[in-house]
Amino acid sequence: MQRNLTMMTDLYQLTMMNGYFVNGTYKNTAVFDVFFRRKGQMNYAVSAGLSQVVDYIENLRFEKEDIEYLRSLNQFDDGFLKYLSDFRFSGDLYSVVEGELVFPYEPTLVVRAPIIEAQFVETALLNIVNHQTLIATKASRIVKAADGKKVVEFGLRRAQGPDAGIYGARASIIGGCSGTSNVLAGQMFDVDCKGTHSHSWVMSFESELEAFRAFAKIYPDNCLLLVDTYDSLRSGVPNAITVFKELKAKGHKPVGIRLDSGDLAYLSKKARKMLDEAGFEDTIIFASGDIDEHVLQQLNLQGAKTDVYGVGTKLITSEDMPSLGGVYKLSQIERENKKYPVMKFSDSVEKITNPGFKTLYRIYEKDSGKAFADLIALEGEELPKPLTLTHETERWKTTTLNDYEARKLLRPIFRNGKLVYECPPLSESVKYRENEMERFWDEYKRLVNPHVYKVDLSDELYALKQNLLNKR
Repeated sequence: MQRNLTMMTDLYQLTMMNGYFVNGTYKNTAVFDVFFRRKGQMNYAVSAGLSQVVDYIENLRFEKEDIEYLRSLNQFDDGFLKYLSDFRFSGDLYSVVEGELVFPYEPTLVVRAPIIEAQFVETALLNIVNHQTLIATKASRIVKAADGKKVVEFGLRRAQGPDAGIYGARASIIGGCSGTSNVLAGQMFDVDCKGTHSHSWVMSFESELEAFRAFAKIYPDNCLLLVDTYDSLRSGVPNAITVFKELKAKGHKPVGIRLDSGDLAYLSKKARKMLDEAGFEDTIIFASGDIDEHVLQQLNLQGAKTDVYGVGTKLITSEDMPSLGGVYKLSQIERENKKYPVMKFSDSVEKITNPGFKTLYRIYEKDSGKAFADLIALEGEELPKPLTLTHETERWKTTTLNDYEARKLLRPIFRNGKLVYECPPLSESVKYRENEMERFWDEYKRLVNPHVYKVDLSDELYALKQNLLNKR
């Protein structure tokens, strides 16, 4: 869905742009990195949002009414406002693809452009990438905890606004959900829409059985009944079985039941027994209601007889970690054909940034084909064989690989303002994530206390960083 989001920015981006323009430094080239820091139990993230980043960059322009509004703020130079009338992105943008597994502190998106442009796009890029990557990552964790059972995204009514619902649904598909209840997302992104009926349908009839019969009459070949409106085991499941028998007698195959409240492990086991004894062994039990990866782990431990999960609030809001915390940091300034790597200093080691124009490699073990480490290197730096990987801060920790495969993760998306990358269909991004997941050892994908995946600096980048630190 293409639209002009140019004015979706923070005011200080525009005041800095005005400053660069008035100061005469606006044509200097700058390099900015997007990365996220480690949070809680989240060892990895699933990249998402690149398609919307492309739409944003391609539609970047100030309309006349935008410039007039900015003029009314009385904060901007007239020459700058005139410059904005022809403003377009003319730089380079590199990114990991959607569905890529990425790790803390490594650059997942790099912008190299005139500083006035590179500065401006910060807010929107972070807004898009932070949100979709967060939801894709949460979906990935939930799907992993479901242990092979399907997960459907059910969160639209609890999402923090229409865009969060629409693009959260999209991100959840990248993260591994098999479908969504969101009809607009289904239409926009060509993904499966799922849903049956709510408690209000049942309550609008004189009896639960009458409600079930009415629904079955309308949808005889897609009959999945919500059984917990009154009493799941005493009323809902027995009434569903009655209707299923009536459908079967007419040559139709009922789909199953949905449980939306109560002790899902206990209820699903009891309901499964009742359905099986009635001859409906092939019907499914769909469970929903405040589910996340932690609930799913407990359901698995307790032997729940569920087949499909509908996950809403805790997925679409990423309730236990409501922000990814991705940042956008300047790493290099270029002026008069000279390059000046820069970095942010801090008393907190995790907030010290990596300087220079960088790229990102994933190193795979030759024998197993599994990912061994990621290496942040300076752009143009060649990887030697054998390759010695060294921990960024604990330099005595080294590993030497004699035989390995290296893959560049950052791909060119825009060059000189021109789009050079074709965003694949969403289904391809889903398949990509599935394939890449298989290339990581299970210990890195644990939901609790995962083994920390190695993200190291190349020797040249490490030396550059230390040189800048020593010059403080």
